[in-house]
Amino acid sequence: MKNKTHKCGWCLRDPLYEAYHDEEWGVPVYDDATIFEFLILETFQAGLSWITVLRKRDNFREAFDNFNYKKISKYNQDKIEALLQNEGIIRNKLKVNATVTNSQAFMKIQDEFGTFSKYIWGFVDGKPIKNSLENYKNAPANTGLSDKISKDLKKRGFKFVGTTVIYAHMQATGMVNDHEVSCFRYNEV
Repeated sequence: MKNKTHKCGWCLRDPLYEAYHDEEWGVPVYDDATIFEFLILETFQAGLSWITVLRKRDNFREAFDNFNYKKISKYNQDKIEALLQNEGIIRNKLKVNATVTNSQAFMKIQDEFGTFSKYIWGFVDGKPIKNSLENYKNAPANTGLSDKISKDLKKRGFKFVGTTVIYAHMQATGMVNDHEVSCFRYNEV
């Protein structure tokens, strides 16, 4: 068993980051609601640090109806304006509008594939890719696979789903295991 004190270097020295690393990051997620939450949070993270988004996560949940994509898909201009006034979230008009657009595109994929999970996990045959990183700094920002998924999502109407955002989403939802090999979570996930 790995030493429970060794963790990936990126999460150290911040209790919120460490808890996220220890409990969520890299754990395979097959539930559509959770996948949607991560996808939206990743789109808001674009150009910012992940810790910024994590610190606002509860505010995002409250502001966006607990990431209920069915409700979000029906947001009108008044709701969007209210979100843009909400100091607890990242108030980027393009990203807020993209959240509404992405929720609609998300449901179209569900209609086509039965679940979004079947669609997204189909890119990796339903099984996580297990990398062997000695140091988190050697993790790629994107891969050919994240390029492919990004391109397909954009074709389906998604916004703010560039290849780097998609690779981060793949890491967060366990589609790829980028825990350092010496990290106690590497074999657990």
